[in-house]
Amino acid sequence: MLKIDKRSEGKNVEMALSGRLDTTTAPELDAELKAVFDGAETLTFDFTDLEYISSAGLRVLLSAQKVMSKKGSMKLTHVSKSVMEIFVVTGFSEILTIN
Repeated sequence: MLKIDKRSEGKNVEMALSGRLDTTTAPELDAELKAVFDGAETLTFDFTDLEYISSAGLRVLLSAQKVMSKKGSMKLTHVSKSVMEIFVVTGFSEILTIN
């Protein structure tokens, strides 16, 4: 299960994710992202409560990164040790901006 808490302030969008970002929940995040891409210049993901990310979740993040790199910026914050290990092993730690 994935919970998405979305906040917008002007052209800045923050999405706090909690739960699991996997094959079942990745389409939900993808749909939410498509709804915010038009007006967003900065996109911040708060991963404080994200427990797990699968390859389907990684694919959604990569797609978001490609879109946002053309119109602004995207960053991830509060990434847990277990999720960070997945980013390191897959090489996503080199692609994504992680604070």
